[in-house]
Amino acid sequence: MTNSKQAPLPSYDHGPSAERLLGSTLGDHFSQMVQQRGSADALIDVAQKKRYSYSTMKAEVDRAARGLLSMGIEKGDRVGIWSTNNAEWLISMLAIWSIGGILVNINPSYKTQELEYVLKQSGVKLLITVPGHRTSDYLKMLREIAHQLFSADSVNDPSEVPELQSIFVIGNQKDLEGKLPGSLKSFDALLEMGDALAEHKLEERMTRLQFDEPINIQYTSGTTGFPKGVTLSHHNLLNNSWAAAQAMGLDENTRFCVPMPFYHCGGMVSSAMAALSVGGATIIPSPFYDEEAVLQALSSEKCTHLSGVPTMFIGELEHPEFEKFDLSNLKGGFMAGAPCPVQLMRKVADKMHMNDVVILYGLTEASPLITATTISDSLELRATTVGKIIPALELKLIDAITGEIVPRGVQGELCTRGHGVMLGYWNNPNATAECIDSARWLHSGDLAVMNEDGYVNITGRKKDMIIRGGENIYPREIEEVMHGHPDVVQAQVFGIPDEKLGEDIAMWIMIKPGSETKCECIKEWLRERVAYFKVPKHIRIVKEFPMTVTGKIQKFVMRKNMIAELGLDEAAQIQTA
Repeated sequence: MTNSKQAPLPSYDHGPSAERLLGSTLGDHFSQMVQQRGSADALIDVAQKKRYSYSTMKAEVDRAARGLLSMGIEKGDRVGIWSTNNAEWLISMLAIWSIGGILVNINPSYKTQELEYVLKQSGVKLLITVPGHRTSDYLKMLREIAHQLFSADSVNDPSEVPELQSIFVIGNQKDLEGKLPGSLKSFDALLEMGDALAEHKLEERMTRLQFDEPINIQYTSGTTGFPKGVTLSHHNLLNNSWAAAQAMGLDENTRFCVPMPFYHCGGMVSSAMAALSVGGATIIPSPFYDEEAVLQALSSEKCTHLSGVPTMFIGELEHPEFEKFDLSNLKGGFMAGAPCPVQLMRKVADKMHMNDVVILYGLTEASPLITATTISDSLELRATTVGKIIPALELKLIDAITGEIVPRGVQGELCTRGHGVMLGYWNNPNATAECIDSARWLHSGDLAVMNEDGYVNITGRKKDMIIRGGENIYPREIEEVMHGHPDVVQAQVFGIPDEKLGEDIAMWIMIKPGSETKCECIKEWLRERVAYFKVPKHIRIVKEFPMTVTGKIQKFVMRKNMIAELGLDEAAQIQTA
């Protein structure tokens, strides 16, 4: 007698699509949108009171592109943007891509050491920046490492970033005039250079570009202590942003409010570029996240969509004057970048009128989107899963030891293959080979379970990466910095649950005998060396670390102890997708 019981389906799926992949460069696609949407709103910077239609935005993009050409930027040259959100960020982005330059996204929270590393590792030739961000003086930091651009007296003083030749500063030209040191110029001066260059020069450059060429480097925190430059192509970014737009149901009537930072793929690709890919409008509420500015922009600009990490939505919902803002035009958007509590999803759908809010999941190395819920899914599915594989990508879950595909319902490491997979890590073939196998499968390092219908739940991570309010933080990076502290013998960094941020950072340290170093002193020391979001919230000085009998440190024991000490049991039980 034969056994009629069917074998379980494998944890493999591919995203069907009725549409072809977009086979053009980003500059050409934007030009197509301009032809279709000329007089419609394209970009609104609320803080700067700047408004652009598709036609006027195209004019500014072309001016900036010709300005870059006049500065000698060749195809493949790296151009960095170190700035908070503003209209100039997106205009520069499209200008760089229109001439085949490679945009290097630089985190606005970077300190001097981190900035120097990414400028040097990527070989940035021209930098577009703002004078500063909050308490950070960008020009002061740049002077320390690129002093040859600040003073003629430094001509014989070797630069820390010798490939950097030019710096342009965003801001009101009248305010900046006469105040910029050395060879630094205003962003408006770059536009004026573009006015002096013949239009056909840009047209000639654009005809030489191919959609598989690299045009973006986004840095992720590295497990080795150094960030890695994820290198992406036109094809990667255009098709990924378009897939995000399809998941959210965006169209030419979309008015997308983007509080997420543009340096991050969630703000740049899944938000701003998603809106631009379908001819919608992008609204910038403020230079950096401010819940009142977001609510005001949603109301005054009649926004239809909003993006953010869970902690942003919590801040908006908890604003003391939340009820006074008119959010009646809102209908959708996405939540991503951190574990998304189920109850928060439901609250956002109800109180913010975002009945079409979806969950997006991915990683920078995948451009970033891998899976998504869509507006066609039930709220229950959107609240409890990260959805299914996006169109024209493949996904499989494998046994972390054998590499074999696991059955559905069994946890495995999530891998993806297709148009979203990065070209590689910039100038880092060894790290690329560790991440992308010979069959071009990208190994995410995330653990997941796929159900019978192909919906995915993220269940953990192979390694101990911390996701704090949408920022990916690798403990090893902080631990490497701590090795430089004169009183610290060893440091162990790990994540602990947090209701608002998803996770926060804790650190246990062992100090040298006789040292009187205090935890607050450690924090102050770290604040000078790493971005603010990498500074542990909780630090404990201990005499030993929990270990196995073979000498391996047990971070899960430290985490368990901190959860008990801080009374975080309830936060640890929050259900996420």
